[in-house]
Amino acid sequence: MTALLTIIIVLFVAIALWQLVKIFDLAQVGSSNSPVADDKDNKLNGYLMMGFLVFIYVITILSFWYLGDLPLMSNAASEHGPGLDNLMIISMVIIFFVQTVTQFILHYFAFKYRGEKGKKALFYADNNMLEFIWTIIPVIVLAGLIIYGLFTWNDIMSIDEDEDPIIVELYAQQFNWKARYGGQDNVLGKANVRLIDLDRANILGVDEDDPNAQDDVIVTELHLPVGKPVLFKMRSQDVLHSAYMPHFRAQMNCVPGMVTQFGFTPTITTAEMRENPDMVDKVQNINTIRAEKSKKLTANGEEALEPYEFDYLLLCNKICGISHYNMQMKIIVETQEEYDAWMKEQKTFANSLNK
Repeated sequence: MTALLTIIIVLFVAIALWQLVKIFDLAQVGSSNSPVADDKDNKLNGYLMMGFLVFIYVITILSFWYLGDLPLMSNAASEHGPGLDNLMIISMVIIFFVQTVTQFILHYFAFKYRGEKGKKALFYADNNMLEFIWTIIPVIVLAGLIIYGLFTWNDIMSIDEDEDPIIVELYAQQFNWKARYGGQDNVLGKANVRLIDLDRANILGVDEDDPNAQDDVIVTELHLPVGKPVLFKMRSQDVLHSAYMPHFRAQMNCVPGMVTQFGFTPTITTAEMRENPDMVDKVQNINTIRAEKSKKLTANGEEALEPYEFDYLLLCNKICGISHYNMQMKIIVETQEEYDAWMKEQKTFANSLNK
C-alpha cells in the first residue's frame, strides 16, 4: 500500500511540474525567443559565473571549518606512516592551490571577457612562450611528486632481513582473516589450499609434514610487539582481497594462487593510542551517538549498543562479496613482554590438529 501511494504522489508531482512548464512557456509569449544570446544574457551569465565562484570558495571554507580534520592525516602508528602522510599532505596542498587559482581564472575570465555587441575577441594563434610555461610548470611539479613518491615507496617496501622481522602470514577468505606466526624458528611452514583438511582442523592448508610448520601458531586476533619490524606474507583462499591496516598506512592485495608481502614497524601501542587526545574525542563522539541510538532500541525492547573502545583493525579493502563490510580482525600492539606472554598461551600447529 505504501509503495502504491508513493507512486501516485510521484505521478501527481510530475504532472504538476509539466503544467508549470506549460504555464511558463505561455508567459513567455511576446518576449524574445532568439537562440542567440544578447548583451543582457551575457551580462547575466557573467555575474552568475562570479556568483558561482564565490559559492565554491564559501563552501570550501565552511567544509574546512566544520568538517576538516587538519592536518588532513594524523595518528600514524608505524615508522613509515609520517613519511606517507607528508606525501599525501604535499599532494593535497598542491591540488588545492592549483584548483583555487584555476577556478578563479576560469570564472573571472568568463565574467571579464563576456560577449558584448561590437567587441571582438583578441586571441593568440600561436605563442611558444605561453605554451612552454603552462607545459613546463606541470611537468616539474608532477616529476617532483613522482620522484618523491618513488623514494617513499622504496623506503616502505624495502624490508631489511638483517633486522630479523617477525614473519606473519595473513590468510584471507570469504569473510574472515586468520594469522599464522612462524613460531620459535620464525619460519612459516609450507602451505597450499589443496592441503586444507577440515576433519583434521587444518584450516589453512599447512603442510603437516614440513618441520618448519610444527611450531607455527594460527590465531584469529593479531598481536604485534611495539618497535619490532613485522613482515606479512599474504594469501587468499578464494577471491581477491586486500589487507588494509589504516593506522599503520599499510595495504596490499591478497591474490589467490600467489603470495604478496608488506612490512612495517608499529610505533604506538593500543593502550597509548587509546589515550591520544584526538582518539579520545572521536571515541566520545561515537559513544554519544551510540547512547542516543540505544535509547530508541531499549524503548522498543531491544538490547542497547555496547560502548565503543578503540582498536586497531585489519580490514578488507576489496569488495569481495555480501559480507565484505564485516571482514575484519582486531590488531593489538603491545610491549614485548606482553607479546611474549600472549604467545606462550597459544597452541602450536602440531598441537592444534585433530588426532
